[in-house]
Amino acid sequence: MSYTLPQLITRAAATHPDKPAFRCLGKQVTYRELERQMHQIAGVLKGVGVKKGDRVGIFMARSLETAAAIYGIMAAGAIYVPLNPGQPVSRTYFLLKDCGIEVLLTNDGQKRNLPAVITAESGVKTVLGTTTDLPCQTMSWTEIYAQDDNPPAVNILESDPAYLLCTSGSTGVPKGILHTHRSGLAYAELSVADYNLCENDVLGNHAPIYFDISTLGYFAGPMARATTIIASEAHVKMPASLAQLLEKEQITVWYSVPLALMQMQQSGKLSALDLKKLRWVIFAGEVYPMKHLRRLVNELPQAKFSNAYGPTETNVCTIYNFSELPENMTSLPVGKVRGNTEILLLQDGKPAESGELLVRSPTLMQGYRNRPDLNEKAFYKRPTAAGGTEIFYRTGDLMRRDADGNLLFLGRKDRQVKVRGFRVELDEITETLLRHPQVTAAAVYTRTTADENTEIAATVTTSDPENLTEADLILYLKKELPPYAVPANIRFVKEMPRTATGKIDLKALQNRMQTA
Repeated sequence: MSYTLPQLITRAAATHPDKPAFRCLGKQVTYRELERQMHQIAGVLKGVGVKKGDRVGIFMARSLETAAAIYGIMAAGAIYVPLNPGQPVSRTYFLLKDCGIEVLLTNDGQKRNLPAVITAESGVKTVLGTTTDLPCQTMSWTEIYAQDDNPPAVNILESDPAYLLCTSGSTGVPKGILHTHRSGLAYAELSVADYNLCENDVLGNHAPIYFDISTLGYFAGPMARATTIIASEAHVKMPASLAQLLEKEQITVWYSVPLALMQMQQSGKLSALDLKKLRWVIFAGEVYPMKHLRRLVNELPQAKFSNAYGPTETNVCTIYNFSELPENMTSLPVGKVRGNTEILLLQDGKPAESGELLVRSPTLMQGYRNRPDLNEKAFYKRPTAAGGTEIFYRTGDLMRRDADGNLLFLGRKDRQVKVRGFRVELDEITETLLRHPQVTAAAVYTRTTADENTEIAATVTTSDPENLTEADLILYLKKELPPYAVPANIRFVKEMPRTATGKIDLKALQNRMQTA
């Protein structure tokens, strides 16, 4: 590999200039048009003083401008930092300051949010893509697209950083995960190979750009010369509409968190839609309850399925592919290691059949930005016979191999707790709850009692709120788990709190329980 992410667009424009690269809400941009927009944005960025390695923010909802912004920033040699417009203003303000963002790309859809975010103290000097009155320089998209489209004179290497994804840290302070052109391209190459992506494919992109799974559509799509459908905010908020988008756009490859698929199952009537073109369904981010997954497999008999695993720091590093599910399977493996990837299972610092998963791959992040403390803990260095060093990322996930060579997820290293002297796997309790026929979602966590002991608590949603009781679930768990692993308290809610990426917000649940 000896090229960079913006060259994905340049190469696609050379071979498929009139092919739609991205579509959103009935509008589209071809590869030739996207190449021009990429160069125009890069030129404007250089004109306002952006230098190689600078962080440039993207503050917008899903739109065609999103793709242009991503590639325009990288073409200028800068690092794109996607921000969530739906998050609290205080968090956005912190990220602007912490990342040193002086230039922000947005659109007029954020007119209401921008004045609260872009203040004289925010450090932002230029906002591109809006006509909003702000205390800094602004330029509209019309003005941007009126600029020259000459490629910027900037020397970008594959080892240079390309994008920074900011995720919640355990201390509540966001941590910036820095990926390079090389790691983004390596992930795209593996995805094109694993899912047989080609120019005839139509990829469904459900994830917002601040979620790592969005890079399948934004990077692997152009690499395959495919068309990527960006699901709008309106589609995402209405699962039935999202299901109809699958049919209308004749999407061939879909990638999302399980929640999005389960919501479409509940309200989208998938079996009634014409989805015969949908050949591959990929999901990642959290556990897909088996009862819902079995139903999905039956509703989409023509499709292949993939359970994709990998923290943001590594991109996807293992995949479990299947077309049907054995009757006796109670939980889904995370699968086999992808190509060009090596793993270790370490227990007490030594290789073992089960233990913490460590990953070495070209898809690996460069590191946490400005966090030498985190980098010291995150990387495991193994000396080679030739005197070099091989660098692995410590995932914190506990795994073991089954007889077929698939990795099985055992839980988080930091989700092992001691209760009354017994070691308890919280994720095992979650899995057990999800196997109950009337439990639709479950989360398990700990709380501190008044006498400062630790006890286990759980929150669930159910398909039968009128009849299923806490006592029913306690009795069920007592038959499946040792007594010390049965939660002391199980709460029922209509809907789980979710993070911006669609995962169950365990911290929010834990805080609620602690103050209840």
